[in-house]
Amino acid sequence: MAFTLVQFDFPYSGPWGDDMTAAMGDLARDIAGETGLVWKIWTENQATGRAGGIYVFQTPEAAAAYTEKHSARLAAFGITGINAQSFEVNGVLSDITRAPL
Repeated sequence: MAFTLVQFDFPYSGPWGDDMTAAMGDLARDIAGETGLVWKIWTENQATGRAGGIYVFQTPEAAAAYTEKHSARLAAFGITGINAQSFEVNGVLSDITRAPL
């Protein structure tokens, strides 16, 4: 099966760590229900003031639909400078390096 990876990162002023976990639980549950989502890794870097995530989707279409939806959601939160990129996953090489696909 071919997968599509989406990488989001954007300026973020917090909350961080455990406070982020407490604040974003409902959002995480919402994202978990996205059509075609295989998994997401949440990213945060307080030192650089950036946050985001790495997502894997079952299809390019699901990835594109989510990218559009999440970009709009972030913009509605007042976040600008959003960087969203999509990549095809090389499954054979990823398997060799133990990717959880």
